Amino acid sequence: QVQLVESGGGLVQTGGSLRLSCTASGRTFSTATMGWFRQAPGKDREFVSAINWSGRSTYYADSVKGRFTISRINAKNTLYLQMNSLKPEDTAVYYCAQTYSVGSIYDDRTYDYWGQGTQVTVSS
Repeated sequence: QVQLVESGGGLVQTGGSLRLSCTASGRTFSTATMGWFRQAPGKDREFVSAINWSGRSTYYADSVKGRFTISRINAKNTLYLQMNSLKPEDTAVYYCAQTYSVGSIYDDRTYDYWGQGTQVTVSS
């Protein structure tokens, strides 16, 4: 059974930084495409970033490009999201997701497994 556990969320001021982590278990992490999504109150879940199995290919939403960095350490079964220059509009629950499917990495329907989410709140 796959488990994805996020950590690292919290409250930060505008311009601050946070690093989210997602630790995976249950299937071979090193062959999975991993993604981060977020959902703000009253809004749909949206794509934030994704990374291929090797870490050589990364993808970002325009709204976070240049501020967020996705990375992974396969030997630790861990995915990261470094978030810098945070803005109030980044406030959301952030979810880690995993897929072994072929599909759009921007579409949450492509992902097979999800974590429980971690809250990120950016105060103005």
